[in-house]
Amino acid sequence: MIKKLKSELLTSIKNKKINVFLLFLVSAFIILIFTKLSKQYTNTVVFNIEKVNVPQERVILNDSSTVLNLTLKTSGFKWLSYYFETPKVQIDFSKDVYQKDSVYVWSKSKAFLSNTQLPNHVELLNMSPDTLVFKYGVYMVKKVPVILNSSIGFMQGYDVLGDYILEPDSIQIIGSDILVSEIQNIETDSILLSGIRADISETVKLKLPKEKELKFSDTDIVLKASVDKFTEGTLKIPIQVINVPNGVSLNYFPKEVNVSYYVNLSNFNSIKSKDFKVVCDYNKIGENQSFLIPELVKSPKSVKKSKINQQRIEFIITE
Repeated sequence: MIKKLKSELLTSIKNKKINVFLLFLVSAFIILIFTKLSKQYTNTVVFNIEKVNVPQERVILNDSSTVLNLTLKTSGFKWLSYYFETPKVQIDFSKDVYQKDSVYVWSKSKAFLSNTQLPNHVELLNMSPDTLVFKYGVYMVKKVPVILNSSIGFMQGYDVLGDYILEPDSIQIIGSDILVSEIQNIETDSILLSGIRADISETVKLKLPKEKELKFSDTDIVLKASVDKFTEGTLKIPIQVINVPNGVSLNYFPKEVNVSYYVNLSNFNSIKSKDFKVVCDYNKIGENQSFLIPELVKSPKSVKKSKINQQRIEFIITE
């Protein structure tokens, strides 16, 4: 029992010695860090440029003039803050730049004389580059159409009724006239749909240019479409021969052709032969050609697609 108590007592004393040693070690380390951070250091750090007071009617184009390299002398504490977050320096377009040959020019010498952005305990030793050039353009607003980029498949017997609807079908682009004038349309991201049998209403992202100077009235659109059941039908349509010269009599066969059409079920019974018109144009007969070519020149708006099932009409000329 006595041996056990003696062992525990020795262990406790050793642990206390270790804890005191660790405490001194941590304290020494903290003092060392504070000593290091309190010293003055010279280094170069990259500052992002923040453009302020740019004239409202102009937009600065994206170019290489986005950063400044500043050589500074300051304490380690301040340098520590620069390492955690990229610092910024403002360029005031109302006083820090001048115009030359359709560009804005920033000069290092002027910036040195008017430097008031850095804290008092930070000494500015150098800036690079010596000169920054900012290209600019005049603001322009342009409306361009949206182009649908899609692959849509329907279940058998179903199809889209009418056209696909884009809301909105065009967007406004705001930005430099140099950039905006080059854009003629905006495409959507690819949308893939299959097995569709009900009305469509899908939000689709737009493929927008990456230039930061451009703004867009919309970043996505809504694709809408009515979907219905469809079926095929066939009707016999009489042929009309046009542009036959005076004094020429034609005898042709057959006198009517089958026209196949594709229509939604709700309009199927309303389709009549009189809604179609098939003609053969005498003026389109080629040399040594002994047949007429039928053309479908009229079909109902409700019909999605239609075709003539016979491509030749035999004829003879009778005086």
